[in-house]
This record gives sequence, C-alpha cells and structure tokens, in this order.
Amino acid sequence: MFIQIEETPNPSTLKFLPGFDILNEGETADFSSAGEVENSRLAAKLFQIEHVMRVFFGHDFISVTKAEKVTWDIVKVEILTTIMEHFTSGGKALEGEGSSIPDEEFFDESDVEIVNRIKELMESYIKPAVAQDGGDIKFRGYKDGIVYVQLQGACSGCPSAAITLKQGVQNMLSYHIPEIAGIETTL
Repeated sequence: MFIQIEETPNPSTLKFLPGFDILNEGETADFSSAGEVENSRLAAKLFQIEHVMRVFFGHDFISVTKAEKVTWDIVKVEILTTIMEHFTSGGKALEGEGSSIPDEEFFDESDVEIVNRIKELMESYIKPAVAQDGGDIKFRGYKDGIVYVQLQGACSGCPSAAITLKQGVQNMLSYHIPEIAGIETTL
C-alpha cells in the first residue's frame, strides 16, 4: 500500500491519501479530541500518537493536525504506519452507520430559495476546493444576509482560513447571490 502525503495551507496539518475511498461520497468525520472517536478505531489509534491534535476523514483522504510545537519529522512516520496497518488489516475509517449526526441548520423559511442557492454553490464549487486542501466546509445557517459555516479538518485553525472565507467564499457567494452581506464561522 502506498499512501501519498500532501501539504495543506495549514502548516500544522498534513493530508494523507491512501489511494482509495475511505468514506462514501459526501460523508466526512471530524474528531477534535480522543473523546469523540467512539465510532472509529482508526481515529482512536491516531490520537494515541503523541502530538496528534485533530483527525478528519474526507471521502478519499485523512487530514491529521499536530501540535504546533513539534515538527512533522517527529510524527509523520508513526501516522503513516498507523494508517497503513489499519487498512491492510481490513479496518475501516468508521464503524457503524454514517459519519456523524447532522447538525441543525438555521434559517428563516422565507429565505429557503437563497439557502438552496448557497448550498448548491457550496456543493458544486466551494467544497471541492476546500477538500483539495484537506478540509471541509459545512453550511450551518443564514440570517440577515450572513452565511454561517463550520470549517473542518485542515481548515479548522488554519492561519489563512479567515482570508479564504472573506476573499474567496464570501466574494463568490455574494457575486452569485447579491443578498449575501457576509460570512461567519461557527463551532
């Protein structure tokens, strides 16, 4: 098994590509602590590696975020070995059904047309670009012209995330949907 490694815009996060799909299309799983891994033996194993701070599963990749104070030389080989051993022994990224419980979205029913356009643009253009960088962006709500999103994986805690949101995502959405006045992140 050959696992490709890619850097992300977040210097504390690397993207590991095992060369096959690990989740169904559109599914993701984001673990910000070892206490959240009840449905993933792989994530639990990765959190056992010292200095691993976050684990994110995309459709065909795994993003791992390390503590800022250590270099990748310290943890990269152990992460690679853990991923390789897990999948070569027949393990899956997630055990059980689905990736996670969907979070509630909020918006006024009178804005449903705008929300559908936002979601369509996000699914078609924004999410694929964010996935290239080892993360995901989820629509969480819309109120008074503001789009609320959640950043996951490499995007969570990335130093350039605020710039990407304001100059990239907000500009694209407001170009196509003039009612959009801004974008904010939620937890």
